Amino acid sequence: MVNLSDKYSPFMENSQFKILLVDDEPDVLEFLSYNLKKEGYHVLKARNGREGLLLARSENPQLVILDVMMPEMDGIETCREIRLLPGFSDTIVVFLTARGEDYSQIAGFEAGADDYITKPIKPKVLTSRIKALLRRYRSKKSHDQPVNLADLIIDREKYVVIKDGKEISLPKKEFELLLLLTSRPNKVFSREEIFSSVWGNDVIVGDRTIDVHVRKIREKIGLENIKTIKGVGYKFEA
Repeated sequence: MVNLSDKYSPFMENSQFKILLVDDEPDVLEFLSYNLKKEGYHVLKARNGREGLLLARSENPQLVILDVMMPEMDGIETCREIRLLPGFSDTIVVFLTARGEDYSQIAGFEAGADDYITKPIKPKVLTSRIKALLRRYRSKKSHDQPVNLADLIIDREKYVVIKDGKEISLPKKEFELLLLLTSRPNKVFSREEIFSSVWGNDVIVGDRTIDVHVRKIREKIGLENIKTIKGVGYKFEA
């Protein structure tokens, strides 16, 4: 029987995530699977690296938990192969292993791991680490999504601006300035915020730099939405 109060619970939210477990010890797989399923995650299990790669390709998990020492293909090699798969650059890879030596951890991170956890670990600590990693993943994926504002599309990954279906090329700083202003429509960004976000605090630029870049953006895109707030800065008016 489903409890209606759980309709919008974290359990339901977690069910959107696939976690692939790769370990050659059946007891470890069952232990991890049990505790992650309790949190609502969709769990996949593989007994070695080769099997894990096949499941990764077919199921496209958001997070992979690997042991280091496994037959056929160890965890380090498996991690490297996962990073080479198309579309897996953002997939979170975590090592969970009894190997706690510094050189083993270094090898794991150099292979492309996001985290390295040594056994034994308490279930609550493990699930807390996984929640934190998935929050980071969700935030990154959200940040990577194109900005859509009426007839304007800004693709962060491709560094492309599309206005009325026409692709417009902007230099890096103009693109970053436009992206900043459109990231929070109607918010007034002070000149100090813009300098810090687009040019960085360590870069010295002239007082008119922002004004020149805004003027160029307006000329190229014809945006009437970028408003000047005298004495303060700029905002993108939605």
